[in-house]
Amino acid sequence: MKLIVDQLHITLDRTPILREVSLQAREGDIVGVVGPNGSGKSTLLRAVYRSLRPADGVVRVGDDDVWALSAPAAARRTAAVLQDAGGNTTGLTVTEIVALGRAPHHGLLGRDGAEDRAAVSDAIDRCGVRPFAHRAYASLSGGERQRVLLARALAQQPRLLVLDELTNHLDIRARFELLDLIRATGVTALAVLHDLDLATRLCDHLVVLREGTVAAAGPVLDVLTPDLLADVFGIRAGTERHADGVIRITYAANPLA
Repeated sequence: MKLIVDQLHITLDRTPILREVSLQAREGDIVGVVGPNGSGKSTLLRAVYRSLRPADGVVRVGDDDVWALSAPAAARRTAAVLQDAGGNTTGLTVTEIVALGRAPHHGLLGRDGAEDRAAVSDAIDRCGVRPFAHRAYASLSGGERQRVLLARALAQQPRLLVLDELTNHLDIRARFELLDLIRATGVTALAVLHDLDLATRLCDHLVVLREGTVAAAGPVLDVLTPDLLADVFGIRAGTERHADGVIRITYAANPLA
């Protein structure tokens, strides 16, 4: 399902945080949001997953403004995976955590049925957490927890995934495993990433935020030019697509611009 953010403006405590931010993600695309700390990346995601109402502008998932939908209807379309945001997980097993993703599909007194159990089981298998499905969530490592949170989102059966720094605090193998999982879902995704190297590997397109505005947007090679890397991130570097098809960033011997 496509995502359109059009002329988004967000103000917090009378301070403009985002100004005239626009972006698009086609169905199946992974769009990365990058930029220096404080540029408004997480604030943008909050507006997309209906946690922070914008002062102006529109967020459309499919053909509908997410703020015109009910909260359950919006949640059936969009699932957010935040930084180890498991909520109150005291005493809950992995399977119980993943099953929470079915909540938007239930009525007020709804109970899990065969369809819910099948969705939970499928998400557990897709994210590779079956070996510890009955363990306490609190006993897992950071990488295992992130897999569980992604499984919870997939159990929601969303058409859009919103990912906020999903690879933070993970070792390098766990990061690549998680990136492969996200790519394999086939679900349209909007992902905030601090690590530019991971962003170039994962994303089809990038949106660069600087001080609450869009500094550049488009295909990775078009966006991460030496001039932009120096101007926005303060580094000397260039990007190129290697023979294996992977886009990589090459940093200067003295990378600080």
